[in-house]
Amino acid sequence: YVQDGIADLGIVGENVIEETEVEVSYLQRLGFGRCSLKIAIPNNSNIETLDGLNGRAIATTYPVILKKYLQKHSIQSDIRTISGSVEISPGLGLSDAICDLVSTGGTLKSNGLVPFADVMSSEAVLIGRKTDENADLIQELIQRIQSVLRAKETKYVVLNAPKANLETVLSLLPGVKSPSVVPLAESDWVAVHTVIPERDFWDRISQLKQAGAQGIVVMPIEKIIL
Repeated sequence: YVQDGIADLGIVGENVIEETEVEVSYLQRLGFGRCSLKIAIPNNSNIETLDGLNGRAIATTYPVILKKYLQKHSIQSDIRTISGSVEISPGLGLSDAICDLVSTGGTLKSNGLVPFADVMSSEAVLIGRKTDENADLIQELIQRIQSVLRAKETKYVVLNAPKANLETVLSLLPGVKSPSVVPLAESDWVAVHTVIPERDFWDRISQLKQAGAQGIVVMPIEKIIL
């Protein structure tokens, strides 16, 4: 729909774009729907290396992506396009391996399969047409989406710190630009306001406490607009 101009924007998995080879623009990764397209083989398979896939049959619903991957590694396999439950193909004798989307790996395990090779990673993305007369409006929408995504990755932190240790405390708090420092009624102390990346949260909190920070309050952030 996006490629043909019926819709201005769309949300779709990267794997779908790569498989259909549509002419669209990637506008923004959205951070959900993450999964991997993997080649999987039976538990008792004698395939040990990628070269072992030469001459073997691989069942998949993603023949275009798989073909490109195999060509990249100079492997010639019999790609068998199947719609539906690809994971049952080896058990039915229809293939030696499969290539399918994997999230938790539970479906592979329940069908006696193990991951063998990563073909591509995928997540939901916002896409648009190659050219669009509503570029300004679309850019504004992207900025709003980005503000929410940034907020999900950070925590807002307020803490009290002794002035004597302020330099050490600030070195642990990069902030969006720099932390805000506010004087307190007790002259030897200041309040520091900043944001901390979610991935660094617990390490930073421990370091801040060691540097003398007290009364640490952590809050979620709704949006961050740069």
